[in-house]
Amino acid sequence: MAKIEVIVEGSGKHCHLTRETLDIVYGKGFEMEVKKWLSQPGQFATPHKVTIVGPKGQTTMSILGPCRKADQVELSFTDARSLGLECPIRESGDLAGSPGCKIIGPCGEVDIKEGCIIAKRHIHLTPEDAEKFGIKDKQIVKVKVGGERALIFDEVVARVSKDYATFIHIDYDEVNAAALFWKDPLGEVIL
Repeated sequence: MAKIEVIVEGSGKHCHLTRETLDIVYGKGFEMEVKKWLSQPGQFATPHKVTIVGPKGQTTMSILGPCRKADQVELSFTDARSLGLECPIRESGDLAGSPGCKIIGPCGEVDIKEGCIIAKRHIHLTPEDAEKFGIKDKQIVKVKVGGERALIFDEVVARVSKDYATFIHIDYDEVNAAALFWKDPLGEVIL
C-alpha cells in the first residue's frame, strides 16, 4: 500500500456561534467579516473576538464563520483547565452533556448551558481521497508525524464528505507536543 501523507493543521481555541447568539453579543443583524479563508470549504476566520468565562477564569478567542445551528466553544485541555471546565473530547456538533460557559461580546452576553468541548482528533477527507486511501467515514486511524518529537496520534476519526478538503486537524496542545510548528506538518495515515 502506498504511503498516505496528509497536511496536519493545528486548531487554536475558537468558537462557532448561532445567529441568535451573534445578534446578542455583537448586535442585531451583525455580519461577520472574513479575515482568512480556512482549509475547509466555506469556513473562515473572522477578526471578531469574544470573551469566554468559566468557573476559574476567562479567555478571549476568535469567532469562526459561518454561523452554526448550535453554539460550540472548542478548547485544548490547557485552555479548559485554565477556565475550570471539564470538557469532554468530542466530534464537532456532539455537544450533549458538555459544560457551558458565558460568552461576552461588545454588545451583550449569553450563558450557554452546553457546548464547550475538546475537539477529537480528526481527518477530513473528500470522498475521492477516502476511496483512493481505502478509508471509510467514522473509521479510526492513526497518524504518524516525524521530527525530533516524532509520535503517533491514535484515535483519529475519519470524516468523509463532499463538503470537505483533505486535512488532519489536531489542537495546539498536540501540535506543541510534536513540535509541528518547526517543520512541514505532514502526517502519515496508518490504517
